[in-house]
Amino acid sequence: MFFYASKILGFFTQPSNFIAAICVIGLALVLFNRHRIGTWLVSFGILLLLVLGYSPLSNVLLLSLTERFPQWQDGGRAPDGIVVLGGAIDSDSTAARNSLEVNAAAERVTAMLELARRYPEAKIVFTGGAASLIEATLSEAPAAGDVLRRFGVAPERIVLENDSRTTEENASLTMRLVAPKPGERWLLVTSAWHMPRSIGVFRKAGFDVEAYPVDWRTRGWIDASETFDTVSAGLARADIAMHEWVGLVSYRLAGRTSELLPGPKKP
Repeated sequence: MFFYASKILGFFTQPSNFIAAICVIGLALVLFNRHRIGTWLVSFGILLLLVLGYSPLSNVLLLSLTERFPQWQDGGRAPDGIVVLGGAIDSDSTAARNSLEVNAAAERVTAMLELARRYPEAKIVFTGGAASLIEATLSEAPAAGDVLRRFGVAPERIVLENDSRTTEENASLTMRLVAPKPGERWLLVTSAWHMPRSIGVFRKAGFDVEAYPVDWRTRGWIDASETFDTVSAGLARADIAMHEWVGLVSYRLAGRTSELLPGPKKP
């Protein structure tokens, strides 16, 4: 039930969908002679489009997430295992083309391969099932497994979890699958903007992981004053940021995390 609710809520709270919805409603009201409220809604939608599409607000919303966790440092100790969250592989296109097809979060895959090479003794766990609400899609995990094997990673090092549909399921199902031992060091690889929520649910599941953020999308707080050249660029960034903020709030309210905005553990 939570999966369906999260997908529906996520759809309507993304700025691009919200703007489109209120503009359509406003236009319909104008056509039905409710000119005042209809015009107000359309005007409000256009204002939101311009603000989120061109102003630095979208960057600020994203930076408040991406800058929560710093880049990982190994401190001279190799990890025992590396957990990589799905969301970067277009599994249907990969199967159709017989070639790896990735999206804008491709850094999750490149980091997975780089870490597998750098730490040859570490287990590589990929967690990601079919998360589409509308259409039946293939799981990402088998595609990730094929990529790892093609790059020479030994099969006994690869662990695939292909049933999860949400971040909370990523954590709980992976915890059951790998059963980490006390004292082991595990990394969690996902997009920097997705890291706070991911760390929160892994902590809630009792899986102690260290953040390995990738896919930052910005240069850092220097971009907090940067405007966008196109509406589509700013709106796309706003969609990502708002999706995560809504996810953080809903996960906290549902008890799936213990903090609204998880951060690094205090020494």
